[in-house]
Amino acid sequence: MTNQVSSPAEQTDAALVGEQRASGNGGEAKEVRRLDRVIIRFAGDSGDGMQLTGDRFTSETASFGNDLSTLPNFPAEIRAPAGTLPGVSSFQLHFADHDILTPGDAPNVLVAMNPAALKANLADVPRGADIIVNTDEFTKRPMAKVGYATSPLEDGSLEAYNVHPVPLTTLTIEALKEFGLSRKEAERSKNMFALGLLSWMYHRPTEGTEKFLRAKFAKKPDIAEANVTAFRAGWNFGETTEDFAVSYEVAPATKDFPTGTYRNISGNLALSYGLIAAGRQSDLPLYLGSYPITPASDILHELSKHKNFGVRTFQAEDEIAGIGAALGAAFGGALAVTTTSGPGVALKSETIGLAVSLELPLLVVDIQRGGPSTGLPTKTEQADLLQAMYGRNGEAPVPIVAPRTPADCFDAALDAARIALTYRTPVFLLSDGYLANGSEPWRIPDVEELPDLRVQFASGTNHQLADGTEVFWPYKRDEQTLARPWAVPGTPGLEHRIGGIEKQDGTGNISYDPANHDFMVRTRQAKVDGIEVPDLEVDDPADDSGRGARTLALGWGSTYGPITAAVRRVRRAGEQIAQAHLRHLNPFPRNLGEVLARYDKVIVPEMNLGQLATLLRAKYLVDAHSHTQVSGMPFKAEQLAEVFKEAIND
Repeated sequence: MTNQVSSPAEQTDAALVGEQRASGNGGEAKEVRRLDRVIIRFAGDSGDGMQLTGDRFTSETASFGNDLSTLPNFPAEIRAPAGTLPGVSSFQLHFADHDILTPGDAPNVLVAMNPAALKANLADVPRGADIIVNTDEFTKRPMAKVGYATSPLEDGSLEAYNVHPVPLTTLTIEALKEFGLSRKEAERSKNMFALGLLSWMYHRPTEGTEKFLRAKFAKKPDIAEANVTAFRAGWNFGETTEDFAVSYEVAPATKDFPTGTYRNISGNLALSYGLIAAGRQSDLPLYLGSYPITPASDILHELSKHKNFGVRTFQAEDEIAGIGAALGAAFGGALAVTTTSGPGVALKSETIGLAVSLELPLLVVDIQRGGPSTGLPTKTEQADLLQAMYGRNGEAPVPIVAPRTPADCFDAALDAARIALTYRTPVFLLSDGYLANGSEPWRIPDVEELPDLRVQFASGTNHQLADGTEVFWPYKRDEQTLARPWAVPGTPGLEHRIGGIEKQDGTGNISYDPANHDFMVRTRQAKVDGIEVPDLEVDDPADDSGRGARTLALGWGSTYGPITAAVRRVRRAGEQIAQAHLRHLNPFPRNLGEVLARYDKVIVPEMNLGQLATLLRAKYLVDAHSHTQVSGMPFKAEQLAEVFKEAIND
């Protein structure tokens, strides 16, 4: 969905005052409280449709004009045993009337569809929060599956929370009696009942969801209308029940966003659109050679829909074939891409080394996940940085670009394409599961804002031999970029030798000469070192005396949101802290060393065991302090705020 909005102001934590409005049957007064932000988590069995429920609530929230951030969290198993803790799926949404950066640390509202969902998520719920539970599932057997000896709804263990017991299954079945569905078929719509109830509680639009349901089940109109009916029944239940005496309003974000057309977008979708835009801006066919792997598969799915933009997708039999086909497409003159996650990068490493030797443009998109080996397929991590930097035999330098938010994946894809095409090199684009599946508002750019990525293919000879003969040398370099010419196969007069064996400078002929090998290795490294990237920008507000902070929070990739939210909290508490965030990890920005030298302490939060900190210590000889986490979940802002406060006051 798209909408016209302007940007929200600085984050505040306090809720605004409530007000009274007439609502409900017979004009009964129900209180309507205005809030500046809300965090909701839908949780249930992996077959309960929690991702669809969260996605629909998010879409309506985006159309309303709130700023938002989401965190889908689902099991790795295709179908874990029903009602068990490993089978719990959840979707968290943080939405506000101002600029927000994370899906939130803790939910204000938990919707628990069964005992497993309650037990798996209760530790994250703060005292005083609302918990909506489907009481129909709190029977002896489902509770026993997750270790409840007595019902938590009756034993007093939930006294610290505002518990709303709702028989969601019974109410849904009752609402759908007229459709003649079996009990099992009717039960499937209970997530729409829950969505309707939450839509009433937070005054979300409903037209988009009803339109979506009718389109989704267009071939089964009875099922479509049953879901719409369940959705409306949930809304009406909120209107009429005495258990929900209060509803809430969160106003659109209308203060600081640049005016434009916005839509809600996930990281993988933004990255896909960025790749399509790069193909159009370079005037090259876009070729994706890929093998399905979580959490990167969505890019293959999305790009396969856009043949009208000159996109060709190839689902290969394995990771090696996928990148091999992509490199072949690059040799043939296409903007070539291969997508994967960490285990796939390991399989692709030899071909990435070949691309370094061939000096052809190739985008290697790594949507990082927990490891090692196949690890945690549906959980996030940032642990592939050193693999991207060094994970090939020999000296095989590769540029690395990392987006910082879901929407930023669009710009990062264009930036990676710029580097690959300009410098004739494979480029790593390091996203992760948090960015890939999370979403936020994205301002759709005008075409005029996009960079010109057009390249000139070699069209004739480029070197004169001593006897005056004009020839084509495939490794004769541009003096500024050190890029070699890109010659499309079949161009008359540009026949040349290519392969993985070391090449003679200029001619590309096979060479085992030690001095030539030394020169070529250093030249390939110099090409990457010379890539033009912007200087690192530092946010360092000076105090009244003009003195800046002495502590710097430095991050990369998806840690941007939690770090920035934590920095805001620290500053609101009266402390001084600077912040910088790296998009380019190879080469680093040229001013990075000077920036690091300005601060007494450098704190580097990472979802690994300190990989960026290791690189910084080695290259700049600074005592970079790591704060690491490898739980498969993103950092919480409050957690990082405490780390920063301790560093400042140590």
